[in-house]
Amino acid sequence: MSRPPTFIPPEGTLAYPLRTARGEFAVLDTRPTGEVRGTALLLPGFTGSKEDFVALLEPLAAAGYRTVSVDGRGQYESDGPDDESAYAQGELAKDVLAQATAVREPGDEPPHLLGHSLGGLVARAAVLLAPPATFASLTLMASGPAHVTPPQQARAKLLTDAVAAHPMEVVWDAMQAMGPPEDADIDGAELRARWLRNNPAQLIATGKQLCAEPDRVDELAALPLPKHVVSGERDDTWPVPLLDDMARRLGARRTVITGAEHSPNTDRPKETALALAAFWESARQGAQ
Repeated sequence: MSRPPTFIPPEGTLAYPLRTARGEFAVLDTRPTGEVRGTALLLPGFTGSKEDFVALLEPLAAAGYRTVSVDGRGQYESDGPDDESAYAQGELAKDVLAQATAVREPGDEPPHLLGHSLGGLVARAAVLLAPPATFASLTLMASGPAHVTPPQQARAKLLTDAVAAHPMEVVWDAMQAMGPPEDADIDGAELRARWLRNNPAQLIATGKQLCAEPDRVDELAALPLPKHVVSGERDDTWPVPLLDDMARRLGARRTVITGAEHSPNTDRPKETALALAAFWESARQGAQ
């Protein structure tokens, strides 16, 4: 679970329901005060939300990029049905295509797409489904080539089994009892509120996806789209050497954020924002 430093977005950020052809999705929309050099659509990971990117929004706006971070269907402030089939990866990918259309204003270039962890798997599924020129680039942040490691599979199964059998409040209390001591310093009220608003069917369906995702790197490599693989120095969900190899197979730019682990967006947001803006600028220059 990503733990944002705050749930309060920077001044000037608009929080609203983005209306799309596939329903409404809660977003945080942050715009530069000057020239807009591009727009980026940001997808959070498993058990996360749009607030996982809060610390990135201000530095990315300062670099000239509008960012729209989104709660997917059944995540936090976006509603979703109580049916696991509604959260099949193909359905989530179609949601992303609708979001990309909705955020693009007249005269805009296509948005850049970024997915963190599970969001990266959904992002690549969207890119593989999309018509040409839907996206300006793809960034996979701490998101690997296939399913998560066996220990993470065991954790995901434990969680999804618990969510299927118990109320969300009970599962939250159990997770907190099992958490590391350092988490005691984190204000858990907002994290708890976020957890309780996740649709259990969404968590169960996406947790299963993390454990069964096939390797689609060769499919993705065949697309003529600028690609970027970002991670921390350490990652228990997809080991860093695996991410290095994936970037090589994709012909992608590779960035390792010093001092970060599975969530560079919260661990080292300034350094991560600089790397993202530099990549988006290179993709923008390449398109001109």
